[in-house]
Amino acid sequence: MSLPAHARCVVIGCGIVGNSLAYHLTRLGWRDIVLVDKGPLPNPGGSTGHASNFIYLVDHSKEMTALTMDSVRQYKELGVFIQSGGVEVARTKERMQELTRRMASAESWGIAPTSLVSAAQVKELVPYIEESVILGGFYTPGVGVVDSLRAGTLMRENGQAAGALHVSAKTEVTGIDVEHGRVRRVRTTQGDIETETVVVTCGVWSPRVARMAGTTIPLTPAVHQMIDIGPVPRFRGAKSDIEHPIVRDMDTNMYERQAGGDLEIGSYAHRPPPVEQAALSPTEFPFTEADFEEQMQHALELMPEIVGDESVGVKYAINGILSLTPDGMPVLGESPDVKGLWSAAAVWVKEGPGTGKSLAEWMVHGESEIDLHSSDIARFHEHQKTRAHVRARAAEGFNKTYGIVHPSEQWASNRNIRLAPFHVRERELGAMFFEAAGWERPQWYDSNAPLLEEFGDRVTRRTSEWESRWWSPLINAEHLAMRERAGLFDLSAFTIFDVVGPGALASVQCAALRQMDVPIGRVVYTPVLSRHGGFKSDLTIMRLGDQHFRVVTGGAAGMADKKWFRDQLVAGAELVDMTSSMTTLGLWGPRARAILGAVTLDDVSNEGFKFGTCRTIEVDTQRVLASRISYVGDLGWELYIPIEQGLKLWDTLWEAGRPHGLVPCGIGVYGTTGRLEKGYRAHGNELETEYNVVEAGMTAPRVKEEDFVGKAAHLRHREEEPAAILCTLTVDDHRSRSGEKRYMLGREPILTREGKRIVDRLGRGSYVTSAGAGPSVGKHILMAYLTPEHAVGGNQLLVEYMGERYPVTVAVAGATPLFDPENTRIRA
Repeated sequence: MSLPAHARCVVIGCGIVGNSLAYHLTRLGWRDIVLVDKGPLPNPGGSTGHASNFIYLVDHSKEMTALTMDSVRQYKELGVFIQSGGVEVARTKERMQELTRRMASAESWGIAPTSLVSAAQVKELVPYIEESVILGGFYTPGVGVVDSLRAGTLMRENGQAAGALHVSAKTEVTGIDVEHGRVRRVRTTQGDIETETVVVTCGVWSPRVARMAGTTIPLTPAVHQMIDIGPVPRFRGAKSDIEHPIVRDMDTNMYERQAGGDLEIGSYAHRPPPVEQAALSPTEFPFTEADFEEQMQHALELMPEIVGDESVGVKYAINGILSLTPDGMPVLGESPDVKGLWSAAAVWVKEGPGTGKSLAEWMVHGESEIDLHSSDIARFHEHQKTRAHVRARAAEGFNKTYGIVHPSEQWASNRNIRLAPFHVRERELGAMFFEAAGWERPQWYDSNAPLLEEFGDRVTRRTSEWESRWWSPLINAEHLAMRERAGLFDLSAFTIFDVVGPGALASVQCAALRQMDVPIGRVVYTPVLSRHGGFKSDLTIMRLGDQHFRVVTGGAAGMADKKWFRDQLVAGAELVDMTSSMTTLGLWGPRARAILGAVTLDDVSNEGFKFGTCRTIEVDTQRVLASRISYVGDLGWELYIPIEQGLKLWDTLWEAGRPHGLVPCGIGVYGTTGRLEKGYRAHGNELETEYNVVEAGMTAPRVKEEDFVGKAAHLRHREEEPAAILCTLTVDDHRSRSGEKRYMLGREPILTREGKRIVDRLGRGSYVTSAGAGPSVGKHILMAYLTPEHAVGGNQLLVEYMGERYPVTVAVAGATPLFDPENTRIRA
């Protein structure tokens, strides 16, 4: 059958993701879809045909867990899922502690049943394991294996049966034509197809296909080694493919599972392959036995009955190729460079159908039921798309596949890419740098060590190694110094872009919830909504002129926000990225006005410079755009200046601040302690598409008349009773059973005092969205969405952390801050 000359959408790649996506597009009403693959069907030769086909349910990532659970649901509906159970075993105390974290994540995301089991109990579940080499395990009965090739075939056939899908195997894509920034046609060995929508679902070949359209999909191949040994005497007479739980030997980056009468042994423990070689060859490489010698020794230790049996031989061995990205997440969504070119890459079998369904929803409805912000292809900054960065980060992250990864753990590779103009001063002050969007940002400063003695017992110390990792008590000391005097903050990681031209006002009105037709010089903090009224982002917009608006957002979401605003541009509007042209300093604290007033002749009094306004002022010999807002809840300004003048501004403020006790403050204060004391919400924590403005306690008295994305949904939410209410909680007692005080870090489940999970009417469980110290209020603060029943001030609940439960109290239901609840300081 010849290819159609026109198509609503062309999906390139017949792996589990491509098949799933094509099917779900037809299910949602699209017709004239063409699905092509270079290889034969049902197994075109990609990773779907050789990848490990087991599915573990629990991930610390809410997003990945949701995609996995939805995939399991679909696999079960297709009749291709065999539930076997799975055990993640621990050889070390550190791993056992990590397994308690996995228990907590299971509780947070609603995966049950799960249990921590002893070594003896693991032996009962997996009788051929050598229990003496392990301490225990984490057992999930819902783990299983799937026939992903059969699943893809069934989905493909369902789309064809609906008369909406044309499938063409052995059809190689040779080009993608782009005209005026939009996809126009796909060229193949079987003919050309006119289309305005193309989805690249080609696994390790995705970057090569994307380059045909003049853009990039940042991923690199990696090797998954696997051998099949047998026949195994214990499995003789097996009635199904798997009858024993799958074992993950996390401390050796390995897994072992029954495969009928054989034992499959897999490893994630070595280097990625040469990139160009992998990108141009089949996804199965010859097995490199030398790379597997140590892994076989580990397998022999764990399962000597089978691996040590000389009658059990190697039946099959491969180096399978799969995709890795710089941050370990998939690459989903429409390209920020080419309209109509979509990506669904770096997706593994375990989340394939869920990803296909979610991307189809995104394409058809403008957003998916599952919030995919961590997987959005638009998240990457330019340097993060380079081959060198992708390879370096993927190589570093590869061995973390089964690693114990701290929530604040920093990348070691490809650092010092983006440096603030005052970076040299920060180094002199002993800054501990964390990375954000490639920027090196001080998290705290060692030069502030004397503050520990100054504030004494008001500064919380942590004794547990886990909570002390990537943290310092200096954060709390810097916080207190800012509250008493003033702090200077490096905010260079902001993404800044201007919307200009005759259509500028209409464009920002469309994107922003708040009213943007405000006087010149007004600063507006606004949610940016998805089409269903959830949070796409939150950011500030300054009106600098009749046709000039400046958008300031965080570095992590900056590129995605930039694409979103560009997508909303109307005729006569242009978006100009100012990120690398401007730098930003924050100056906050009760003495901030005195410091700024010492270096400017402009009126910075409360009467002369109101909160929520901005204007250009002269600071010594420099012209600075000063914006009087605060993310730490204290008097002060964000100060914007051309990047080459940033060092001079730092030095000027630093000298002026000396008599007032000015201290350098890190992002530990800005992003955690200062924010949490004020109950300020953060995108990706409290603010996701799955929650709305009413639930987050951010409802304004009125809704503007002008239309904006998500308006209809927002109006509906205002009329409904919220299913959940964002609350601020405080920990009542930090003492663990050992007597050591422990401090939650975020994502832990919130339970009733009876230990029951709290679930709202929409099926969303309560968990800690943000956690951190509140030095000024003397409490460890948690934020969480609770049901209206539990969102009552004074209500007593529990938080589960590291296998223990700690008492917490609802301090505030809603948005009232714990510190300075009347906001007198910020408006002083």
